[in-house]
Amino acid sequence: MSDSEDDVPLAMRAVAPAAPPAAQNGGAGPSKPPPAAAASNGAVKAGTGAHLHGKQVVSDSDSEDEQPLAARAAAIAKPAAAAAGASNGARFSKPPPAQPVKAKRPGLLDDAVELPAARPKPKPKPAPQRPAAKPREESDEDDSSDDGKSLAERKRKLTPASKTTAKRTRDAGAGTSKPKERKRKAGSESEKPERASKRGKSEGSGGKGGSSGKKMWDTLVHSGVLFPPEYEPHGVKMLYDGVPVDLTPEQEEVATFFAVMKETDYMNKPKFLENFWEGFREVLGPRHVIKGLDKCDFTPIYEFHMAERERKKNMSKEEKEAAKKEKEEKEAKYKTAIVDGRHEMVGNFRVEPPGLFRGRGEHPKMGKIKKRIYPQDITLNIGRGVPVPEHPFPGQSWKEVRHDQTVTWLAYWRDPVNTKEYKYVFLAATSTWKSESDLQKYEKARKLKDFIGGIRDEYTRNWNARDRSERQMATALYFIDKLALRAGHEKDEDEADTVGCCTLKVDNVECIAPNHIRFDFLGKDSIRYENTVEVEEKVFENISLFKQENASGKPKKDGDQLFECFDAQDLNVRLKDLMDGLSVKVFRTYNASVTLDRLLADVSEEETVEAKAAEYNRANKEVAILCNHQRSVPKTHDNQMKVMQEKLDAMRQELQDLQADLKRAEAGKKGEDGKVLKEDSLRSRVEKKKLQLAKAEIAAASKEDLKTVALGTSKINYLDPRITVAWCKRNEVPIEKVFNKSLLSKFLWSMDVEPAFRF
Repeated sequence: MSDSEDDVPLAMRAVAPAAPPAAQNGGAGPSKPPPAAAASNGAVKAGTGAHLHGKQVVSDSDSEDEQPLAARAAAIAKPAAAAAGASNGARFSKPPPAQPVKAKRPGLLDDAVELPAARPKPKPKPAPQRPAAKPREESDEDDSSDDGKSLAERKRKLTPASKTTAKRTRDAGAGTSKPKERKRKAGSESEKPERASKRGKSEGSGGKGGSSGKKMWDTLVHSGVLFPPEYEPHGVKMLYDGVPVDLTPEQEEVATFFAVMKETDYMNKPKFLENFWEGFREVLGPRHVIKGLDKCDFTPIYEFHMAERERKKNMSKEEKEAAKKEKEEKEAKYKTAIVDGRHEMVGNFRVEPPGLFRGRGEHPKMGKIKKRIYPQDITLNIGRGVPVPEHPFPGQSWKEVRHDQTVTWLAYWRDPVNTKEYKYVFLAATSTWKSESDLQKYEKARKLKDFIGGIRDEYTRNWNARDRSERQMATALYFIDKLALRAGHEKDEDEADTVGCCTLKVDNVECIAPNHIRFDFLGKDSIRYENTVEVEEKVFENISLFKQENASGKPKKDGDQLFECFDAQDLNVRLKDLMDGLSVKVFRTYNASVTLDRLLADVSEEETVEAKAAEYNRANKEVAILCNHQRSVPKTHDNQMKVMQEKLDAMRQELQDLQADLKRAEAGKKGEDGKVLKEDSLRSRVEKKKLQLAKAEIAAASKEDLKTVALGTSKINYLDPRITVAWCKRNEVPIEKVFNKSLLSKFLWSMDVEPAFRF
């Protein structure tokens, strides 16, 4: 490990004085594909259509776990040993002397010095729609898809710190930057720009399901997917204007979806109610007696539902065991697949039942009916010559059966609510494919330390670039590096209006003199990001300018793009110029892992395992804060803390009583009850009670401290597990204290790491 500051995230380093304008240049950038399912469920987003039913299978996790290995095996340029002893922070070659500006042109900044910049990238041609296209493998939680074809023309590898950067030349007249068109064109799916398909929204081309172009398996056998049981009517009538109403089984089912949510916060959300009524009215038909939601009373159905829950809860032990056994027997054949002769666990093999879509935050589609998925909606992928999986619906066939050896998904279907996306079934996170994929992901992030010094020099210089897009991209990359922000993508009107670095609006940032910037926006999963940070002087100047006017010099207003000259896909292409395979996700993984590695570098001074585990959780919390992995305080938190406090008070009283008895025993006195007190026994009990109390106090303090942060997301997606395993070995902490059973299985490949491992 180098002693250079390059290996430390900017967020953890003191703000350095701004470099003189004449010495600055640089820039960089990535992009983002569709969100993946959590590693534990094995299903990923993808596309359109369905029938009545079909709960969303996609996880909202930031995970790269479902991305097939081959698509993420992009080679990372190896550091060349050009000069022995060169450090990570070595600088690039100086830019050529500035050229005099003869006349003002739109898009140039008045105080700028012209510096070499990347050659303009040819505009991609719209790709024709191909319904049977193979799903793309390359994707992760944050990154945009690769624009690999343009890289072949623009490839410029940034060598490790020991080498200088190749000088770039710009075509004549390339100094001007025009704002990118951010509005989507209306029209049919085929009229939409190519970028929509690159984000995994065209059939079978969704990010993680895509083809790597490389043969991934020779033989593949599995049993398909497990469908939920068909609806069984309960016959309980809802009321309309106080009168019981007859409903068909289909209508009753939809009414039940709504009734069971009677006591949730969704009943107070107008959008949820509006979307539900729209779907319910369609199911009821135009001639039904129910004409509005305001006179509907679903209480009888809700009470029936609660009674059923209570009945199941009160079943005898034998009844519960029988039900569990029956469930396991139904699932058994779907849990495994045979890949090249070896048995592998399947991720989420269940097709979720129908219901009402909830979404995260204020999702515009909350309340819409998730229709039931049938075999005719599902495409399977199996080996040639093996039996096609059966299904329980006579008269139906699978939508399609493929034999594509370049993909790793087992099945996919259109999302019944978000109809531009698809749901995928993959092998589980413990599979060989996923383990190798995880290892390569973290190795790629580790290699960034060989490039990070040069990349930071590059984007720092470009804060002064004449070209506005170069300057904007360099400023955005500074925030991605310093604050671990996600890239952010353009949103359709029917998508949650969340924001990332590349889609920040003018009103999402506030400049506070002399050099602080306040961020306030809804990030992934509609989680609010609110942070005030100290920035470099030139970054402050740039943001002030980008808030005031666009590339044409026209004033901006709230709601306008802060960075109007590029988008996440452009940034993704630029980042891959700086290092093969580099993306915003790699930046987040690198900064998260480096932060944890730094915080856990020293041997713990705590004495007990519980205290050491609490120390680890505090370090994990710092990473969660860096990545904005928040959660709302659980509704049961206050009651749980109250119970814990009562237990602590009782334990303290027990300890006082034991200590009092010990003093009597030492003085040769009897106990209050007249019994003889044994000094050795009491002394042992006092020590045990002290340890018990200390553990309980640590647990209570930790629970309160971590109530608003989600530690699991960073462990699953961003933290190299070898850091944790090595720390546990150095400090003699059982790995089970920090990794749950799921993570132990997922990261089994990391358990042999040496205690001295450093990221």
